[in-house]
Amino acid sequence: MKLKSILSFVLIGALVFSCGNDKTKENSEDLKASEPTFEYNVDQFADVKVLRYQIPGWENLTLKEKKLVYYLTQAGLSGRDIMWDQNYRHNLKIRKALENIYTNFKGDKSSEAWNAFEVYLKRVWFSNGIHHHYSNDKIKPEFSADYLKQLLAETNTVLEGEAFDVIFNDVDAKKVNQAKGVDNVALSAVNFYGVGVTNKDVETFYAAKKSPDPAKPLSFGLNSQLVKENGVLKERVYKSGGLYGSAIDEIIKWLELAKGVAENEAQGNALGLLIEYYKTGDLQTWDDYNVLWTAATEGNIDYINSFIEVYNDPLGYRGSYETIVQIKDFDMSKKMEVLSKNAQWFEDNSPLMEPHKKKNVVGVSYKTVNVAGEAGDASPSTPIGVNLPNANWIRAAVGSKSVSLGNIVDASNNAGSSDRLKEFVNDEEELALEEVYSKLADKLHTALHEVVGHASGQLNPDVGETKETLKNYASTLEEGRADLVALYYLYDSKIQELGLTDDWKKTGKAAYNDYIRNGLLMQLIRLNLGDDIEEAHMRNRQWISAWVFEKGKADNVIEKITRNGKTYFNINNYVKLRELFGELLRETQRIKSEGDFKAAETLVETYGVKVDQKIHAEVLERNKQFKSAPYTGYVNPVLVAKTNDAGEIIEVNVEHPKTFVEQMLDYGKKYNFLPEVN
Repeated sequence: MKLKSILSFVLIGALVFSCGNDKTKENSEDLKASEPTFEYNVDQFADVKVLRYQIPGWENLTLKEKKLVYYLTQAGLSGRDIMWDQNYRHNLKIRKALENIYTNFKGDKSSEAWNAFEVYLKRVWFSNGIHHHYSNDKIKPEFSADYLKQLLAETNTVLEGEAFDVIFNDVDAKKVNQAKGVDNVALSAVNFYGVGVTNKDVETFYAAKKSPDPAKPLSFGLNSQLVKENGVLKERVYKSGGLYGSAIDEIIKWLELAKGVAENEAQGNALGLLIEYYKTGDLQTWDDYNVLWTAATEGNIDYINSFIEVYNDPLGYRGSYETIVQIKDFDMSKKMEVLSKNAQWFEDNSPLMEPHKKKNVVGVSYKTVNVAGEAGDASPSTPIGVNLPNANWIRAAVGSKSVSLGNIVDASNNAGSSDRLKEFVNDEEELALEEVYSKLADKLHTALHEVVGHASGQLNPDVGETKETLKNYASTLEEGRADLVALYYLYDSKIQELGLTDDWKKTGKAAYNDYIRNGLLMQLIRLNLGDDIEEAHMRNRQWISAWVFEKGKADNVIEKITRNGKTYFNINNYVKLRELFGELLRETQRIKSEGDFKAAETLVETYGVKVDQKIHAEVLERNKQFKSAPYTGYVNPVLVAKTNDAGEIIEVNVEHPKTFVEQMLDYGKKYNFLPEVN
């Protein structure tokens, strides 16, 4: 499970939601900014800005470690096109046509139409397809169909039929449709299901599947496409020789090279099972791999690779392809290791019902890492915290790995400003807390969310997996549950006792101010006026904030203030707000533990979906004055292998792309391993 970053307007000042650098003088030396001469900003277009990030400590790695990182990043990029096809069946055809136009067009590049074409292509690149990376709405081109036909003709490019028409019509308007009371599968454009497959088909198909060991349920549907052939449902498995086989064979090639330079036996054995999984598509092998991978905690290098997060599946079965290659940040990891060591204390002292508490929280490892490369669902838009594996039984029996992506956060810190924040804080006191404590609060939120939150709680005996019981509400309930754990403990003296802050009350207040302000106001900048909230993380931020606001009205816990036609939210009672967070956490865990679909539906639909249109319009108007885009993504560093006459790697150097366009075109040429997907 991954924690997606909140808007770049939060990166500008409060930085990334739930993760950030400590603004206090005491800790600033531990989180040294990268060299000031480094240029972080790469591009800005539409609602997006693109940054670069550095790889601190690269020069301290051994050649063997550099080789490992290089091979793992090449493996990740080799599967890049899989994510494009998973997102939508026509994405690859459209992207290749647009790239061919961009590369070969010799006409007027100063016209408004060409500028609109260029922006559209950049937006498609950023989203890994024609649907917005966050809202899931189809991206609307600001050029005409006739102009695109002209560009196609002048560059001898072919794009016709449904793949051409869908750019301009209303077909497949939503990549993931999470609306209540509709057939979510049938109305979602994401390419996890074939034409004619319905919610009922999916539920019936997987209800008939039984795991060999019911206590260790397999992740059915994780690595396949479900299609209907002659009225019969069947899975097309992602594997060598199967669906996406040509790209998977390239992934395997690089993973085998990585295995040859593994840092230790445990890491090598895990890579061996990942290779076997890619070869066979066997879900038991996937679980066996995750057990080994979770236990392999030694070494400087780690990675995430495969079909993992299920947010893009409206019913939460199928995993999107993603990779993140990581280098351990030793100093910060050591400082935050205290959370892993105290995971049982947090569980024992949580407000959960006793039957829902884990009696033995095991194997929670936490690291701050520096990213060396990302691909698939993790790029260009990246998470800032990850906790894996997702299988509940592995978490309970073996544990999990939690990471915070330190250099991604650092890049955001160095590229931002605080003007937008000043517009939405209620008063100078709130701003002062934000300026001094918010980055530390964000960093602690990420750690608590990933290490304690996702590891907390347990299902009742005989209750099915959350994706089966809570269905389309599973993802937002899980992310909200982890957020609530973090929020509950952010205003607790324990974090100061553990040496993580010099003032737990001020840190907690900054965290609470930030969360409520974002949940009820600032994240609305991401939506078009009139839209419902559909993205899982946005939903959970709103249903948490709206629920505690409503439940605290009698005691005026959170006050809604209107001043000069502008709305603000002011927290009057932080102690009572913490109690409300605890009460909601208790209920959210109950919903998960008991598989109470009706309660999940009521909670999310009542508080997390609909938006106050008057406030939304006001927020959008207030935001017009700011030039910075509300979404942030990244180009990856380019790892360049230097070889001797025998073809052996003797050094791996780090370079940085000059432009977003340069990297996207380069990726399109080098990692084009899915020439045709049916």
